Amino acid sequence: MNTAHKTLLYPIVALIVGAFFLFSGLADAKGFLAPLVTAIILALLLIPLSNLMERNLTRVFSSLLSTILLLLFSLGVFVLLSFQIKNFVDDWDKIKETMAPKIEQLQNYAYEHTALSSQDLEEYKKNNDVQSILTSSGNSGQKAFNFINSVISFISNYLLTFIYIFFLLNYRKRFKIFILKLFSNERKEEVKKIINETARVAQFYLRGKLILIIILSVLYSIGLGISGVNNFILISVIAAFLTLIPFIGNIIGMGLALIFGYLTQGEISILIGIILTFSIVQFIESYVLEPYIVGDKVDIHPFFVILAIILGNMIWGIMGMILAIPVMGILNVIFNHVAALKPFGYLLSTDQEDEK
Repeated sequence: MNTAHKTLLYPIVALIVGAFFLFSGLADAKGFLAPLVTAIILALLLIPLSNLMERNLTRVFSSLLSTILLLLFSLGVFVLLSFQIKNFVDDWDKIKETMAPKIEQLQNYAYEHTALSSQDLEEYKKNNDVQSILTSSGNSGQKAFNFINSVISFISNYLLTFIYIFFLLNYRKRFKIFILKLFSNERKEEVKKIINETARVAQFYLRGKLILIIILSVLYSIGLGISGVNNFILISVIAAFLTLIPFIGNIIGMGLALIFGYLTQGEISILIGIILTFSIVQFIESYVLEPYIVGDKVDIHPFFVILAIILGNMIWGIMGMILAIPVMGILNVIFNHVAALKPFGYLLSTDQEDEK
């Protein structure tokens, strides 16, 4: 191997090994980093509100009040969803009764058009039932412990996120000065510009997404309600929040509507109503709401959006998928303002300059 090949090989190997350990470390540190990164993104969203309150209040009270308002909003969403889930659980027996004939029709279709037989299905059910009994009888205590542990972990991270938000808002000036002190006086103005633009990108994106979720919840509720879908508010709110996950979220939302709408009630008119509702609303979202409300402030190429979503899911699950876009937008701002990293900023953005 000649010297040129060795010179090229070493940086590539170092990059691959470094990326592996970086993403492995991020995955292992999920419990610490996920609430902190979420808090940073949400704190950037609340900065304009906190600045507005500081005209009449001290920074401590304005930061605390902004955090409490966001906490109350999130609790309101949870309460709305919990009531709708309770209604769904209360109707579960009726739902199972409605779905039974459709499941039977599906089984008969499978028997007629595939090699599957009723004996195969019965044997599969029998094996699964025995397996579930053996599994549940031996590990019921462990399952209960794991469930309680998951609930406690979620509540702890949920509350910890808002504690982080308060401190980030209250001490944001100190954090900003700390970052500026890391650079020379000649570069402070450029660094200050990067900080301000980073904050604007996150604020614009999150504020637009929040408005978009509210509008989509209303539009979905109107369409699904007119179509006669039970628990249409729950389905509409979930489908609207799923739009936080680009591309995939809309597909999952429509799938949930079909499952809890058409399959549980079995009327063709409901099926047509669901398809029309999602088709019309998603058209309005893509060509009317998204360009004017969210816009192209987060200038990331769709290909890298998909990669970021997949990578975020591998590292932090659903939370990683939601945080992927604003984090990528922030990184892209940094790339475009650092001379050595500008090629990466060009690669990630939708800029078509010099493309031929």
